[in-house]
Amino acid sequence: MSQCNPWGRNVPRLIAVIMILLAPLASAEERPKVGLVLSGGGAKGMAHVGVLRVLEEMRVPVDLVVGTSAGSAVGALYASGMPVSDIEQRFIEMDWLSSFRDDPGRVYKPVRRKQDDWRFPVVPGIGVRADGLRVGGGLIAGQNLGFILNELTHNAALVEDFDRLPIPFRAVATDLETGEQVVIGDGNLSEAIRASMSIPGVYAPVERDGQLLVDGGVANNLPISVARDLGADIIIAVDITDSLMETDELRGAFSVVGQLTTIMTRRNTDQQLDLLAEDDVLIRPDLEGYTSADFYDAPVLFELGASSAREHGVELRPLALSRKAWADWRDSVSAQDAGARIVSRIEIEDSRRLARDFLKERIRQRIGEPLDTARLEADLKRIYGLGYYEIVSYSTSSLPEGTVLTIRVQEKSWGPNYLSFGLSYEDNFDGETRFNLASSLRMTELNALGGEWQTGVQLGTEPWVRSQWYQPLDYGYERFLVLGGEYSRDTFSLFDAAGTRVTEVDVTFRKADLALGMEIGGNAEVRLIYARGYATVDEQIGQPVAPEGSVHQGGLAVQLVHDSLDDTFYPRDGGFAGLRGRFEREGLGSDREFDSVTGLALGTGSWKGLTLTGLVFGHAVTRGTPGIENAVRLGGFRRLSAYAPGEITGDNALMVSAYASQTFGGPLLPWFVGAGFEAGNAWPSLDEASWDSSVKSSSVFAGVDTFLGPVQVAAAYNNEDNWTAYLNIGFSFTQLFY
Repeated sequence: MSQCNPWGRNVPRLIAVIMILLAPLASAEERPKVGLVLSGGGAKGMAHVGVLRVLEEMRVPVDLVVGTSAGSAVGALYASGMPVSDIEQRFIEMDWLSSFRDDPGRVYKPVRRKQDDWRFPVVPGIGVRADGLRVGGGLIAGQNLGFILNELTHNAALVEDFDRLPIPFRAVATDLETGEQVVIGDGNLSEAIRASMSIPGVYAPVERDGQLLVDGGVANNLPISVARDLGADIIIAVDITDSLMETDELRGAFSVVGQLTTIMTRRNTDQQLDLLAEDDVLIRPDLEGYTSADFYDAPVLFELGASSAREHGVELRPLALSRKAWADWRDSVSAQDAGARIVSRIEIEDSRRLARDFLKERIRQRIGEPLDTARLEADLKRIYGLGYYEIVSYSTSSLPEGTVLTIRVQEKSWGPNYLSFGLSYEDNFDGETRFNLASSLRMTELNALGGEWQTGVQLGTEPWVRSQWYQPLDYGYERFLVLGGEYSRDTFSLFDAAGTRVTEVDVTFRKADLALGMEIGGNAEVRLIYARGYATVDEQIGQPVAPEGSVHQGGLAVQLVHDSLDDTFYPRDGGFAGLRGRFEREGLGSDREFDSVTGLALGTGSWKGLTLTGLVFGHAVTRGTPGIENAVRLGGFRRLSAYAPGEITGDNALMVSAYASQTFGGPLLPWFVGAGFEAGNAWPSLDEASWDSSVKSSSVFAGVDTFLGPVQVAAAYNNEDNWTAYLNIGFSFTQLFY
């Protein structure tokens, strides 16, 4: 008789219970490795963000991310742990247009550069050397794009191995020499993104490890093979590659070039699509009607990507985790606070022409202190604003003793001497026309401290020539010396009390000047100026108002300027304040003795395209008699617009004005309409100045903002029932002071 074995009967049950208990662990271990592949496509890449949102809604984890071009930017942010909602908000708020400019903005230029802006606004990248003219590459170096990417990847700045990101990541670029793909899995994350999205012919290539890298879409726009090589079991591929255009769409040069680019990316994309397996998921958002340049349609592109992903819900559902497993996964891939990074060393790559001390002095970051990214970027933008460098960038790396900050500069290959140009035009359709062409040659880096020699010439109705030497007295450029000589000729009309032109006068000015100055912060400077020269009344038509001949001028001036305007011609933010005291004395070489003070205050701000600007200008003689050559002349466009240029002339003057304008048309070619009000006058003496004796001018205007400055048409009406019209190109408020 066999004996009863209770264990024999219970073993199967025990095994079954153990299997049930271990099932979640087994399923977790057996969960397929999901690889997310994001293609390039410019602005259309924002559809990727909508796909990510749906993956999170469905609780689909991603174990690795591979991206090309725009896909690398979106993929890197997600891989670094940035929440999808934050990515969306960053893209909506981003000034995309600035990424296609190298100039970080006028506010970061020194005051002396800003002073030149209104006369020489066009800087085409023409260099002058002993062997002839040199032209810049015409490509965007990526200065602003680099700052944007550094800020976006801030929390991952010290991660040099992309496998150590919250989600392993790879960016795909193209070797410009061989045309082969380059898979970037280490180094600086922002630099990897920058290389992957360097569109040929738009952005300059990125040099990395001896290779020149451009947009990865040239070699592999949908890098499924890369994800497969990294061990992805299931691939979710998001393809936003452009479709080929039909024959009837290929009529223009740009469409042909675009088609050739699409053929290249479409071909390598189709090759990658052949690698998809049955269990893989291919998402193709319907982006018909949108282009790679539609950056400001971010919310719509998000939704188009999301709706397309939801259509694949049945395919994605098997990859979803339970709520608890999803919460655990989300915690594991959340971005870690970078914390305070103590800078242990600052390295500056060798500069070919300027001393390393120049760069060290202008960077306020100190060793042993936490890295202040905002202040560092402001310093680098101000270095760039000097105009010496093609690109100024930084990166960080981690060592046991702390963070190493590396500053990289690349001098302009077409420098160090540069040409710039300008044009101004004003016509009141009543015989008063002013037209000027200007050009400047600026020779830079003439000594270790950064000495400069600039010569400007203006031809037209207001001829002008100036040559000056600018010499910094320290590496920080806080103190400087300016020695210059200037010639100018001014033709102006004088009017009687009834507004009738009675005479036309030509006055020629010749002077030499020496100034000692100091920068104050980044947007202000003070100068002590000694000037010596003479003014000559050359010709008078009509009633004589001054003896012809030369009047010697000689005196001191103290000038304080603050300029934080964001644009020379059409400012939308910032302010300007200028104050100058002038003291002419016989002992300093002048035939006249007088004191005067000139001031200009300007403030502007914008909200949703509405720009409000207020201005106060004043000039007063506090002692002596200055003579007609020093008189203040108002009238003309935005100088009491309803009056002819020079119609309001006197030794003392005051003008207050306010303008409101609304901008339309988007960031590429904005146009605007607006209205203005001006009040003021000129008087022989301060005792006669009063609000009751002021004249008023109201105006309406419209224009388009161009690289030469706004092209505007305006109509103005005064309180004497007179009106006038204007066509103006290149007016700047700051020229009222300078």
